[in-house]
Amino acid sequence: MSSPYLKIENLHVAVDGKEIVRGLNLEVRGGEIHAIMGPNGTGKSTLAAALMGHPHYEVTGGTVTLDGQNLLEMSVDERARAGLFLAMQYPAEVPGVSNANFIRTALNARRGEGNEVPVMKFHRTLHEKMRELSIDPSFAERYLNEGFSGGEKKRNEILQMVMLEPRIAILDEIDSGLDIDALKIVSQAVNSLRSPNIGFLVITHYQRLLEHIVPDYVHVMMQGRIVRSGDNELARQLEARGYDWLKQELGIVDETVGANA
Repeated sequence: MSSPYLKIENLHVAVDGKEIVRGLNLEVRGGEIHAIMGPNGTGKSTLAAALMGHPHYEVTGGTVTLDGQNLLEMSVDERARAGLFLAMQYPAEVPGVSNANFIRTALNARRGEGNEVPVMKFHRTLHEKMRELSIDPSFAERYLNEGFSGGEKKRNEILQMVMLEPRIAILDEIDSGLDIDALKIVSQAVNSLRSPNIGFLVITHYQRLLEHIVPDYVHVMMQGRIVRSGDNELARQLEARGYDWLKQELGIVDETVGANA
């Protein structure tokens, strides 16, 4: 199987008729970790949701392909089966559906009919990954995210990722709500998956995450588009000097394009 390749060209996304993402271009290949940073309201989470196919986010222009296929023509479940994964900023609670059943159903949907993972093998692998993420084994039978703390929800998202082994993983602010120990555990899980078989798009506000998950590329997003790209040194500059430094250098007066974007 060829290395994964996500290509975004001149993407425009609107929410309730207001344009949030304004002509974004980005390419993510297998083996690469791309970090997107930027102030609140610049379109980072909107980008993640639109790529995954959230119906609230309307793509009004541009193209997105995954391994040469038109991602924008796919339903949400088709995007997931094609190998796209989103670790959400605010994971939803799903009462009545256990973690184990949810992950096994998603995994079998990806594998396809006739290639389902054997039950015992699935549970052995699940509990092994839970130990690595310091997740209590009892969480396997608890309802998905119900009653979980913010940090537990984030670790649960990473558990789903390591079990599903997607081709492109979008991690939307997985560091929010994590203490330093949990951050290290989550980062180790991401780093353990790093290979030519998966590409990462990591969305974060803070450079501290990028000390643990060292990106190949750092992109700064303002006014709904990428305004500067570099390596991890760019993230360190932003940590030391703030976003105002870059706004002044680029002549940006107001970078906010939408609340909670």
